[in-house]
Amino acid sequence: MNQQNYQSSIAADFTPREAFEAINQVNQWWAKNFEGSAEKLNDVFTVHFGETFVTFKVIKNIPEKKIAWYVTDCWLPWLKDKKEWNGTTVQFEIVPLDDETQITMTHIGLVPEVECFGACEAGWNKHFKGSLLKLLTEHAGVPQ
Repeated sequence: MNQQNYQSSIAADFTPREAFEAINQVNQWWAKNFEGSAEKLNDVFTVHFGETFVTFKVIKNIPEKKIAWYVTDCWLPWLKDKKEWNGTTVQFEIVPLDDETQITMTHIGLVPEVECFGACEAGWNKHFKGSLLKLLTEHAGVPQ
């Protein structure tokens, strides 16, 4: 069976450098309650939403091209498997186009067969397609 990971793209008038820097500013577009660092290879950071948390390790950091975060631990209290994101990877690919830059985000392991897919897809759409895009185009994201 070919499982389809969550994937989405945004594109607008921003540079690959601006895209790379904005993604690394996790507390400016995703989670206000952020600890650690997401700027360099092997950095570790945690995002908190109430009792929910996810801890990531930066496993790929190629300036202006690619970022990948590996989930080392999580607590998703609304799910039967509260550790469902463990072992998944969130990846951002940055590609310059003619007049704009495109960012494609893939959450490897977040597939329709997992319990969290519907709620997590909606959350990523809100944060990635909404807040990160606002940070890049209006210089003010809407972190939760």
